[in-house]
Amino acid sequence: MHKLTEVSLGGKLNLAPIPKNAKRILDIGTGTGIWAMEYEFIDLDLAWTSPDGSLLEEHAGKRFNNEFIKASHAAGIEPCPGLYLEKWMKDAGFQNVKAEKFVWPVGTWPKDKHLKEVGAWNYLQIMEGLEAFTFQLFTQHLGYSKAEVEVICANIRKEMKDPRLHIMFHLYVVYGQKPDAAST
Repeated sequence: MHKLTEVSLGGKLNLAPIPKNAKRILDIGTGTGIWAMEYEFIDLDLAWTSPDGSLLEEHAGKRFNNEFIKASHAAGIEPCPGLYLEKWMKDAGFQNVKAEKFVWPVGTWPKDKHLKEVGAWNYLQIMEGLEAFTFQLFTQHLGYSKAEVEVICANIRKEMKDPRLHIMFHLYVVYGQKPDAAST
């Protein structure tokens, strides 16, 4: 996921304007470089869509995604926090809040070279992590059996090999300043 985010951001680790003369930066293990004056948050909107209508309700991937979102909500997890980051930061009193949205294709279907690379990394992380981020949610919160989840994952893997299926979701990067820092 780190490499995928780095590729999405054009090789950068963050987008917030860190002063060149910054002497102290607090990294709390988030990988986004949260520091004393500026804050940056990176998260996703995991609702899968397609730019050309190729992802239909009857596709295994769409059914999976709908169930994943349902299971996340049942577990008390917001699966699409990227949509709310800007509002949450403003509501918390941050100033000069900036939000950027990035397309995360699944696979190498985009014509654009950069998006093709992002899509390759995203495809890899989904294929490698599918069971890891599905089993607990589906078995504990939706009542699926282990065998049922294995079948779902196998169907998604098979379907995602179809280059005509153009799945994507979005990455959000939002940053801003603490109120007292914005006035200095």
